[in-house]
Amino acid sequence: MATATKQDYYETLGVSKKTPLKEIRQAYRKLARKYHPDLNPGDKSSEEKFKQVQEAYDVLSDTKKRQMYDQYGFYSDQGPGPAAGGPQGQPQGGQVDFSGFDFGGSGGTSFRDLFSQFFRGGGAGGGAEYSGPDEEPGTDLEYQATVDFWTAIRGGQARIQIHRQETCPACHGQASMGGSTACPECSGTGQVTQMGGQMKFNLQCPRCGGSGKITNDCSTCHGEGVVDRTETVDFRIKAGTRDGQRIRLQGKGNAGLNGGAPGDLYLIVRTSENPVFARSGDDIHIKVPVTVAESASVCARVTLPVAGARVIAAAAIP
Repeated sequence: MATATKQDYYETLGVSKKTPLKEIRQAYRKLARKYHPDLNPGDKSSEEKFKQVQEAYDVLSDTKKRQMYDQYGFYSDQGPGPAAGGPQGQPQGGQVDFSGFDFGGSGGTSFRDLFSQFFRGGGAGGGAEYSGPDEEPGTDLEYQATVDFWTAIRGGQARIQIHRQETCPACHGQASMGGSTACPECSGTGQVTQMGGQMKFNLQCPRCGGSGKITNDCSTCHGEGVVDRTETVDFRIKAGTRDGQRIRLQGKGNAGLNGGAPGDLYLIVRTSENPVFARSGDDIHIKVPVTVAESASVCARVTLPVAGARVIAAAAIP
């Protein structure tokens, strides 16, 4: 499906070169839903955009394709992989297939850079995106928190139960328990070989990052570095907090990976109803049942529950 176009796949999906596969997949799903032809019938621009998104994801979701794209500035179905045209995938006339290469040096890999990489053993210079585990910050969480009517008025403490990811206590977020074995992808060499026509590409192994070794995954988190847990979180409500206000609790989101900072927890306040009082902005409303005689001769007295608040009493004659 992928072609040797000059399309910037990262820009198409709205991500950066360091974006992990999980977030690339999320970006793709979001854009695919947005531009899907079934949701945009007759819209040619959306159909074309959908094709571009599909092409970008086809390359960036495949580790080997993505590595070649990062290293050489393009990906073609003819390289890595057998080139079409001749018997057994060889180009006709015995010529080397250079399709997809940018010999001008602008926006891609120049002829000189390409061959300098071959003679120094391939991906030693390029492909540094996969050289090691980069820090990855944790994601934010958002919950609705129901707060008692008077707690929102007067202020106080409240609590909520949330589900979040925390750093694995067994491996301390390292995703492994130490020790290593030879990488089965590259047989411990740190490099994998791909063919483009009659040219051989030596690429940095995407599984071990060129080290030739892989670590033993942690049995507690299964190599994820984080575990799921349910936690009760206490938080403070300021006096006068209104329904729909957003409270940020720093560092209470999902744990980061490889030493990355944790995300934040955002709480959307929902105030519970009161059987007697009702709130409208900074005002508190109450209906006071009185008789006809009382409404003419009695001055009702209402104690303000909060200093500075205004209580509006509406006479309700039964």
